[in-house]
Amino acid sequence: MTLIKSISGIRGTIGGKPGESLSPVDIIKFSAAYGTWIRKRNNRDIKVVVGRDARKSGPMVNGLVISSLRSIGIDVIDLGMATTPTVEIAVTGTGSQGGIIITASHNPANWNALKLLNEKGEFLSAHDGEEVLALAANEKFEFVMTESEGNLVTDDTWHQKHINKILDLELVDVKAIKKAGFTVAVDCINSVGGIAVPLLLKSLGVKKVIGLNTNPDGNFAHNPEPLPENLKDISALVVKENADLGFVVDPDVDRLAIICEDGSMFGEEYTLVAVSDYILKHTPGSTVSNLSSTRALKDVSEKYGCSYYSSAVGEVNVVETMKRKNAVIGGEGNGGVIYPAFHYGRDALAGIALFLTHLAKSSLKCSVIRCQYPDYFIAKKKMVLEPKMDFIEISNAIKKEFSGFNIDERDGLRIDLNDGWVQIRKSNTEAIIRIYAESKAIRDAGLLAERVMEIVKKH
Repeated sequence: MTLIKSISGIRGTIGGKPGESLSPVDIIKFSAAYGTWIRKRNNRDIKVVVGRDARKSGPMVNGLVISSLRSIGIDVIDLGMATTPTVEIAVTGTGSQGGIIITASHNPANWNALKLLNEKGEFLSAHDGEEVLALAANEKFEFVMTESEGNLVTDDTWHQKHINKILDLELVDVKAIKKAGFTVAVDCINSVGGIAVPLLLKSLGVKKVIGLNTNPDGNFAHNPEPLPENLKDISALVVKENADLGFVVDPDVDRLAIICEDGSMFGEEYTLVAVSDYILKHTPGSTVSNLSSTRALKDVSEKYGCSYYSSAVGEVNVVETMKRKNAVIGGEGNGGVIYPAFHYGRDALAGIALFLTHLAKSSLKCSVIRCQYPDYFIAKKKMVLEPKMDFIEISNAIKKEFSGFNIDERDGLRIDLNDGWVQIRKSNTEAIIRIYAESKAIRDAGLLAERVMEIVKKH
């Protein structure tokens, strides 16, 4: 059983002993701690928005979270099943003081999590997150007396409100998309994307939508992480139905992968690259992605004479850097697009609308659009993080192996080589070590990642 507390929220496997997994006791404790933190920042009339993905454990976790918040004296707006970006939009749209998204994102179905938002609909900073964890650890919360509990309101209108805001974006051209007459296939992993994505595509004027795994019943048809090895069915469907492209989202719809018309992978790393290309063409400015993302974004940024900046992994770190550098577009190489003209959160729905506009205005096939960007290949490896592993010792061994090259220690260890880079870091969302390597040749990227893995195994 697993329980992980990080800047990405409180997540773990369902069941097991308190403190060792995401048990009911832990859900109540962390929800109450978050509610107490919210109350410390606000005097009265406190509202918190709650939404969830379609996981089987969702209703149970949802009930515990809402009851805990109300027991602290906080009013709750329950969106029911809602995407992560929809909850973020709803926090500011309802004038609430925070939000909790119940989703373990790309983790398997037996996981769930509490993603915590501030009054801006953004993830808590590291400092604020530490305050919540301290309140939980010390059980520094107090429940209200009878008849002082918070009120509960249900509101299922926010999917359409979210979509309406996307349609109103200046760089989303509904007329161009409708004129293109696109046929689009979608894989929504039988989660909340099955509600939101088809609704968005129809609102954008897409001619035909072909759905795969669109029933939001929580029965994930494959591993929920949108990686090539998990997307064979949607790839075949795109070709079979002669679709112009396919879209794949993760269970909470903050990551977006694209399938080309020939069934090939556009590349999850290139979702942000393509959307950034379109944004920079119309609104030049700086860009940001995390240290684990492809160099292609830097190349595209420089094509427009714009500056590129990197951040540590984690949406909150990307957003902080974007604000500091006044970036016009940013995100993460895992298919996370953050468009600050809309809001500071990864939003696959906004990414879909912007990419379809880009494709429609180009009059090119999806695969041709992909060929316009520089080819980089990333090898992604992971190893179980054993208690006996000494990450500092491992890092020192890797630094010794790659002495003479530029080393960045903002997030684990990243080494920039002449023709690529390699990074090793502890995951924020799983008890694993991630090893990423990028090069212009797929074989070189794989060999570089294996070289680092061998060092880890020795130590």
